[in-house]
Amino acid sequence: MVLQKTPVSFDVSVWELFWPLMVGARLVVADPGGHRDPVYLVGVIERWGVSVVHFVPSMLEVFVGELSVGELGVGCSGLRRVFVSGEGLSSVLAGGLRGCVVRSW
Repeated sequence: MVLQKTPVSFDVSVWELFWPLMVGARLVVADPGGHRDPVYLVGVIERWGVSVVHFVPSMLEVFVGELSVGELGVGCSGLRRVFVSGEGLSSVLAGGLRGCVVRSW
């Protein structure tokens, strides 16, 4: 289950949209503007069982911060792949993601 959350004006939206359709995976399309709201994203990931998502590091930091706040991260344990691009990814942020998502490596 892939979450398509990137606005179509960005190149990342191409793989988010077409890759799951090319390999027979399911696609969840986020509401317009949903990519800016970490609480909304956690809810979508939990509700639909999203296993693949993409972030730029600056938004990943906000997302990880939201997961760290409380019980929100519980439902995100189904995430198997988190792709990160567009900016430099710090080892601290990568470690923070591992601490919030149970099945990370």
